[in-house]
Amino acid sequence: MLEIGQPSPAVSLPTDTGHFSLSDYSGKNVVIFFFPKADTSGCTKEAIAFSELQTEFDAANTVVIGISKDTPQKQGKFRDKYNLTCLLGADHETNVCEDFGVWVQKSMYGRTYMGIQRATFLIGPDGSLLHCWPKVKVPGHADDVLSHIRSGG
Repeated sequence: MLEIGQPSPAVSLPTDTGHFSLSDYSGKNVVIFFFPKADTSGCTKEAIAFSELQTEFDAANTVVIGISKDTPQKQGKFRDKYNLTCLLGADHETNVCEDFGVWVQKSMYGRTYMGIQRATFLIGPDGSLLHCWPKVKVPGHADDVLSHIRSGG
């Protein structure tokens, strides 16, 4: 996982609506929330929570992007199904996930596999990491991120 204060890795990846590059948002806060899979229970709740606060994030000079391994097409279907307003990045080769340290070995029912650890990163206007929420629990998380930004990051 990245450490507070260090520069964010470069982020450049396709989205369901085009392309996202972190360098395009210099001077803004950027929230990157990594989620395991589009259109699953926890991931849907998390994306809806961030989308419901879109106006407040905009007012706080903050761009929000959710990133998973899903394709841009699947992200688009996810957006349409739930009327999501946050950006949705498609890291289908897991390069960005690996750069942020969220592509990890997981275990379920005795089976190990590689997957995305649900985590959120707040990148400041200068491109440095201001805060990290590892191993996110969805309820209240988007509100917590917004509160953190409003209190000065």
